[in-house]
Amino acid sequence: MRTYPGPVDLSFLLNQVSYAFAARLADALAEVELSVREYCVLWKAAEQPRTQAEIATLAGLDKTTMVVTLDRLTDRGLAQRTPSPTDRRARLVDVTDAGADAYERGRVIVERVTEEVLGTLSATDRAAFVRGLEALVGGTLAEPSHVRPERRKEIRAGR
Repeated sequence: MRTYPGPVDLSFLLNQVSYAFAARLADALAEVELSVREYCVLWKAAEQPRTQAEIATLAGLDKTTMVVTLDRLTDRGLAQRTPSPTDRRARLVDVTDAGADAYERGRVIVERVTEEVLGTLSATDRAAFVRGLEALVGGTLAEPSHVRPERRKEIRAGR
């Protein structure tokens, strides 16, 4: 039973919301000289000790993007890589004091932008919207994830 009028272009709606929100966040985070990716990596690293691979998964970044982002953060003195005490192949990402300060300033900005965007909805609609997105991401739209490599068509010899 449909509870909305007419056909819905869900792809357009989700894409527009995602794109516009990301652009708005990027503009706001520029105030503290952080990209959205850099902020996200600092956030996940500040929560608890994590490897680069763990942060990449949580932040929705592929391996190459994660390395480039982390290189920028380390070059700016906001993060550092340290050997994992449990896996000699892995590196933990540590947030420096300067990185913790940058993360905190970014967190305030992200909260402000989120409130501005969600504030256009009534409290009831806001709660329903967030619950709905969480249900989709945790269920029907959990797979495939945007961080998984694309499966490419196999190229056969002789073609």
